[in-house]
Amino acid sequence: MGHGGNVIDELVTDHREVEELFGRIEALPSGEKDRKLFADQATIELVRHSVAEEEYLYPAVREYLVNGNTMADREIEDHSTAERLMKDLEGCEPDDPGFDRLIGELMTEVRSHIADEEQNLFPQLRAACSEKELDELGDKVRMAKKTAPTRPHPSAPDTPPANKLLAPGAGMVDRLRDALSGRGKHA
Repeated sequence: MGHGGNVIDELVTDHREVEELFGRIEALPSGEKDRKLFADQATIELVRHSVAEEEYLYPAVREYLVNGNTMADREIEDHSTAERLMKDLEGCEPDDPGFDRLIGELMTEVRSHIADEEQNLFPQLRAACSEKELDELGDKVRMAKKTAPTRPHPSAPDTPPANKLLAPGAGMVDRLRDALSGRGKHA
C-alpha cells in the first residue's frame, strides 16, 4: 500500500501484489490453514484498492473518457461481485467445503477485472489525462487506501459522495477489529 507514482502505476502494483497472494493460495493444498491467512490478506488489499478506485478512479473515468459512464458502471459491478464473494469467504475456514469454490470464483473474477482494467481502461485513461492529472489521482488513491475499510461491506455505497463520507468510519472500525483479532498480520 502506498507505492508512489501515478494512479495507473499505483493500481498496477496493487494488482501484482494481489496476484502474488493468489499464487500463494494456489500453491498450498486444499484445507491448509495458511490459505485463510493469504485469503484474508488478499481481501484486505482488494477492499482498500476497490474503495480507492470507487472514490477517485471511476469518477475520473466518467469525467475524462467518452464511454466513461459505461466503463465505470461495469467496473463497479465487478467490484460488487467480488465483494459478495469476499463476504462469503470471510465466514469460511480453509477446510470448509465452500472455501475452495469461493476462493476460485474470487480469483477468476478479480483476474478478469484486472485484465480489463489493464488492457482497456488504463490505456484510455493514460491517453485522456495529463501526467499531472494522473499523478494527482495517484496521490488521492494512496490517501484513500490509508483510511479505507479492510473488510467487505457489500451494502455500503460505492459512488461519491456517500462512499467518501462513510468509508473512513468503516475503515477505522475494520482496522480496530483487525488489530484486536490479529487479522492480516500473519501473511
